Amino acid sequence: MQAEVSEGQPGWAVAPVRRADAAAEFSEYVATRYDGLLRMSYLLTQDRGLAEDLLQTTLARCWLSWPKIKADNPHHYVRRALVNAHRAWWRVKRTKLEIPTDAVPADAADGGYDVLHENTVLLAALARLPRKMCVVVVLRYLEDLSEADTAAVMGCSVGTVKSQTSRALAKLRLDPALTKEDWR
Repeated sequence: MQAEVSEGQPGWAVAPVRRADAAAEFSEYVATRYDGLLRMSYLLTQDRGLAEDLLQTTLARCWLSWPKIKADNPHHYVRRALVNAHRAWWRVKRTKLEIPTDAVPADAADGGYDVLHENTVLLAALARLPRKMCVVVVLRYLEDLSEADTAAVMGCSVGTVKSQTSRALAKLRLDPALTKEDWR
């Protein structure tokens, strides 16, 4: 995207025009992808508040790099940033990431939580999986990514995705809560 150049001052780019365009594009991206990203975040964290915090942190970081990433595949970049931020939260105490404020924010949009809460048995089974297996299952089956896309988001090889998926599905097949007939 080209910035406008002022008359009489060759080479001076008008930065506010570029920032306004990037802000509009980022706002449009967030408006169209927010629910899906929030659902993915919730499946990774298993907690509504943490999911919103994780997504907000990820989107704030992506906004800073938006002019660089929008040309490629921004959704791929944001998903990978979400997984990386989730991974980082396990290394750092989550309380250090929160900044208390005096004002309580208004309630966020539903984001598809009702559909997920109906399936509490599946959520509990996902929570019992090791973290990496949980991420693979969420990306492969709930986000419907291919093995190659999942590997790219996780930053690992396709073989790792295949083996983690196989092990995760084997664990889920043996999960007593998922084998009950009344759950299906």
